[in-house]
Amino acid sequence: MKLRHARPAAGPLRGAAPAGNLGLNSDRVRGRMVERVRALGVRSPRVLAALTAVPRHTFVDAALASRAYDDCSLPIGHGQTISQPYIVARSAELALEAIADPRAARVLEIGTGCGYAAAVFAQLFGSVYSIERVRALHERARDNLRPLRLANLRLVFGDGAAGLPAEAPFDAIIAAAAGEEIPVAWGEQLVGGGVVVAPVGAERQALSVVARDARGKWVVHAVEPVRFVPLLGGVVG
Repeated sequence: MKLRHARPAAGPLRGAAPAGNLGLNSDRVRGRMVERVRALGVRSPRVLAALTAVPRHTFVDAALASRAYDDCSLPIGHGQTISQPYIVARSAELALEAIADPRAARVLEIGTGCGYAAAVFAQLFGSVYSIERVRALHERARDNLRPLRLANLRLVFGDGAAGLPAEAPFDAIIAAAAGEEIPVAWGEQLVGGGVVVAPVGAERQALSVVARDARGKWVVHAVEPVRFVPLLGGVVG
């Protein structure tokens, strides 16, 4: 997909995840994380409520549970990370701003990882599909998410660079991996007026909103600098 660059611009849980043994399921600990995210600029009450609802400590290894509510990314194996809570929240907020009726929206996440972001997105959008190319991570996410019983979330093992044509079109595609350009397939799988929220770039990346302008050309609106793992094609395992 050929892109033109613009100048940078400044569903409820149906179950409960098992509580950890470090007191990390408390509203107070999670609330402090949400307040840090708010202080960094995320203002949507719905997004902040979604962060409050999802128990992040159940998505990380036990050895890292004490850092689960720090606003940072953490390793989850296979060269991947659980995304920084602020980045998950900001990506969700950017998608929300572009969708007229989020509760009826169909959203595709590229890169399930451990499943944390998918759980957050499932609080906000009508139907969420999340695709992961590493089978071991796909299976880990499935296990992590099972206790939450999110009926509006479907996990798929497959090549996220190709999107998910069998379930298209989508109102938004949110990616957790960076490419120098947005794959053509993603643009083809959006509804009219749909957006891609994704990191764009190689050495220098920016979290960006990609949408068609009035003349039908794809335009990248860079929001802020980020650092994501690279977008890769194919599947592993």
